[in-house]
Amino acid sequence: QLQLVESGGGEVQSGGSLRLSCTASSFVGYYALGWFRQAPGKEREGVSCISSSSGMTNYTDSVKGRFTISRDNTKNTVYLQMNNLKSEDTAVYYCAAGSRFNLPTRPSEFDYWGRGTQVTVAS
Repeated sequence: QLQLVESGGGEVQSGGSLRLSCTASSFVGYYALGWFRQAPGKEREGVSCISSSSGMTNYTDSVKGRFTISRDNTKNTVYLQMNNLKSEDTAVYYCAAGSRFNLPTRPSEFDYWGRGTQVTVAS
């Protein structure tokens, strides 16, 4: 059973930056890794995903140009660099791992989930 632990969340002013990390309990080189977020009263939303080889990435439109996903398979870690944060980015951010699809986008396409880290952007 793969375990994922997120870190790096916190409170930041609008326009600021945060870098989220998610470290797995074992080798994740064969998994696509993704970040999702969920704001109060809203459905979980896919933010970004990176393929196992790092050759492919995707981003939801609202974060394009501001967020960057990357991974370090030697550290079993995926990162989400978030710049120019806005109040609408406030949410609990979850990382996820999936082995069935090259670049999954939907929650059902992932197999393992972390418990989340809170990101709060103050306007």
